[in-house]
Amino acid sequence: MVYHDLIRRPVTTEKTTLQKETANQVTFEVDRRANRVEIKRAVEQVFNAKVAAVNTATVKGKKKRMGRNIGKRKDWKKAVVTLMPGERIDFFEGV
Repeated sequence: MVYHDLIRRPVTTEKTTLQKETANQVTFEVDRRANRVEIKRAVEQVFNAKVAAVNTATVKGKKKRMGRNIGKRKDWKKAVVTLMPGERIDFFEGV
């Protein structure tokens, strides 16, 4: 699997922003088939940052309605990556 395809997008919420500032953790949406080792290698190669730990969770998609039709959003995998002390990944700095 190509490392650039493994990491889909960063997850930016109030909680993840606080984790980034206090615990040096960054959260990504990743491919559902990826495991912790692949995620660690991908982050280290793509962002040139040393990774201390990777925690993953599968997030279930919400049920949504369009009129009387009921649909469901896709399930997705979330990876919380803890970086080594002194390492940083800047997404929106200077915007």
